[in-house]
Amino acid sequence: MRHARLLLLPAALLLAACQPQAPAEPDPVDAPAAPAEAPASVEDAAATGNADMMREAVSARASATLQATEGNSVAGTLEFTSVDGGVRVTGQVTGLQGGEHGFHVHENGDCSAPDASSAGGHFNPASTAHGRVGQGEHHAGDSDNISANAQGVATVDTLLQGVTLGDATGTDIVGRGVIVHADPDDYTTQPTGNAGGRLACGVIAAQ
Repeated sequence: MRHARLLLLPAALLLAACQPQAPAEPDPVDAPAAPAEAPASVEDAAATGNADMMREAVSARASATLQATEGNSVAGTLEFTSVDGGVRVTGQVTGLQGGEHGFHVHENGDCSAPDASSAGGHFNPASTAHGRVGQGEHHAGDSDNISANAQGVATVDTLLQGVTLGDATGTDIVGRGVIVHADPDDYTTQPTGNAGGRLACGVIAAQ
C-alpha cells in the first residue's frame, strides 16, 4: 500500500505542473488627467460674481505707439498694465527737448489731425477739475509730467488713477488717445495744466 502511494505522488506533481496558470494582472494604468477648464469669458465671470475670474477674463494689458505731430520728431512706445489703484504706464519717448513735459490720456483715440487736436481734451469721465494724481481732484487722464534727459529721451513709469483697462466701462482707456505735450503741466491751470502744444499722439490698443 505504501508502495502504491509513492507511485501516485510523482503523477500528482506532474499533473499540477501541467495546469494552466492564471495570467498576472496588468499594472494599473494611470487614468488620464481631466482636461483643463476652458478660460472663463467675461460674461461667465460676471454671472458667477467671481472677482478672480473677472480679472483673468478681462484684458489687462494695452500699448500705444506715439506718432509725431506736424513739425515734430517725437516718437515712442508705451505699455499700459492694470495694477492695484489704477493703470501703470511704462515705456520710452524720444525726440524731446530736455526737461519736463505734460503727459495725458485724452478722450478720443484719433490722432488724424496734424496737431492731434482730434484727440479731444483730457479723458474726464467723472467731470472733475484738472489736478495732480495723488493730490486731490484730477482728471482720470491726468498724469505726472515725464522728464527728458539731455539727449531728449524720457523714460516713462507713471500711474493713472481712476481709469481701467479693457473692461468696457466708462473708465476704460482702451481706444483713447495719449498725448505728449511741449511744456510741463503745472497741475493747476484749468483745464489743461498749461502744458502747451501736442508733440505726439498715440491710440491705446488692447494686447
